[in-house]
Amino acid sequence: MTMDRVLANLDLNLLVTLDALLRERNVTRTAERLGVSQPAASGALARLRRHFGDPLLTRVGNRYELTPLAARVAVLTGPALAGVRRVFDSTADFDPSRLDREVTLVVSDYAAAILMPLVSQRLATLAPGVRLRLEQTTQYAVDHAAETLRTADGLVIPHGFVTELPYLDLYEDRWVCIVDAGHDVGDPLTLEKLGELPWVVYYDRPTAFAPAVRQLRMLGVEARVDVVVDGFVQLPFLVAGTRRIALLQERLANLLAPVAGVRVLPCPFDVVPVAEAFWWNPMYRNDPAHAWLRDVLLEAATPLRR
Repeated sequence: MTMDRVLANLDLNLLVTLDALLRERNVTRTAERLGVSQPAASGALARLRRHFGDPLLTRVGNRYELTPLAARVAVLTGPALAGVRRVFDSTADFDPSRLDREVTLVVSDYAAAILMPLVSQRLATLAPGVRLRLEQTTQYAVDHAAETLRTADGLVIPHGFVTELPYLDLYEDRWVCIVDAGHDVGDPLTLEKLGELPWVVYYDRPTAFAPAVRQLRMLGVEARVDVVVDGFVQLPFLVAGTRRIALLQERLANLLAPVAGVRVLPCPFDVVPVAEAFWWNPMYRNDPAHAWLRDVLLEAATPLRR
């Protein structure tokens, strides 16, 4: 049987289901993600198992694991779906209002709180058929950005952690210090005081976005770290009601300060600003739909550049 005949006998919807099954590793979650019934998702899995001659998912304890074949296939489904989308999104007159697809962006909780509401509003206005999926950044996702961007439409992260990939500069933010609203740390805050206070920090690893501990060490100040977290939004709530201090992006600090009960203070040392950027896979460089998405992000970030 020729390859053309094999493809003619395949239902392309199975590619969407295959991608979701290999990501979710769960039939129920796959059905919810695709908006279909669980029997329909189970039936699609059965067809895929017959096609590949492989179970694809095997039960290990109370969860499912990918088979070795499924693990190899999982690397291919994202780029394959992206290619299919590029084919069917390529029209003589590109019209975003007619798009019916999911856009996946990998973002920190900071970007999710500050930038993504603006992006979501523009998408709702310009392309109501587009579903926005936000996935939380992880150390692995950032350290392996090229691999991450095989299955995601883009990664929103500041400069300094990703190289050799195309990017779009979005906006800048400043770092500020936050303390409990009732905690008197002196005015102005001093470097000496920073060395005395206990800190809450965003994880202090090579891919650590918040430069608090690293910056202080460069200034000869050894910070006493009380709490380490993996998200920015948690920081103010772990500072509130304590003598702790943390470094946070100014826009997020101002947004959360009234809710968490913390006070925003200028840093007593120079900190490199947050230069937020959108990174993407080079295969999308000339893709009309992705070029439009980049414009949406840039336009959505306009208020943040003022």
